[in-house]
Amino acid sequence: MPAEVIYGTEIATKLRNELRKEIMSLQKKGIQPGLAVIIVGDDPASKVYVREKKRASEAIGIHSKVIELNEATSQQELLDKVLELNNDSSIHGILVQLPLPKHIDAKIIIESITPNKDVDGFHPINVGRLITNQECFVPCTPLGILYMIKDKNIPIEGKHVVVVGRSNIVGKPVGHLFLNENATVTYCHSATEDLYNHTKKADILISAVGKPNLINEQGVKDGAVVIDVGNSVLSSGKLSGDVNFDVVKEKASYITPVPKGVGPMTITMLLNNTIIAAKQS
Repeated sequence: MPAEVIYGTEIATKLRNELRKEIMSLQKKGIQPGLAVIIVGDDPASKVYVREKKRASEAIGIHSKVIELNEATSQQELLDKVLELNNDSSIHGILVQLPLPKHIDAKIIIESITPNKDVDGFHPINVGRLITNQECFVPCTPLGILYMIKDKNIPIEGKHVVVVGRSNIVGKPVGHLFLNENATVTYCHSATEDLYNHTKKADILISAVGKPNLINEQGVKDGAVVIDVGNSVLSSGKLSGDVNFDVVKEKASYITPVPKGVGPMTITMLLNNTIIAAKQS
């Protein structure tokens, strides 16, 4: 029997409706959640992402502030802008769109954001709190993945989760997130020998590499939950995930598509984190 397809678009729409009601409740108490996004330079993909974040924020009632800086902006100028937002009581969440120009050190910029406004969950303090299972802001894509799985009432505790990829944005934090849910977690990456020997043991398989068709049916256990975070543009212009969807769906119990899978959940979790920051303020 083919897998049930988990559409992030549907789950995100449902959650955003709930968040809209929550914002209305906060507004009655005099709290207006605010999100500031800084973009440096003219990267086309970054501009698209920033527009989507602004549109999604405004659609549910979050005050959205987009700050566009030119490519020549110095690191100190960007730091000064972040400091200004740190001290702005109308802004509860701060996001600096990556990648940044080469002359700017992204680590220094991320560390300059006050942790209680770091709605991307990238600040070392939030990363440390995630690892030690404390309350914190969790990176949006991993949080979205966990939300999707819980929305489908898929058991996590005691299950074997295999993560393919070790980025600081998805791979590493998603593994810790599931470890905190009492799963057993295995990390795989570019230096892993015999990848399928590990992936075919997974109850929940999460691939976040960006390599089309990396995961085929030989690498998936019968009945596994398969979460595809990959996002590559083929020569045809079509989007592709890491998973060969058409063949793996015949073996898995649940599977996410690309597009309309994990992607919509990322911005939704950013909105969710901003509302949490507003409450905590």
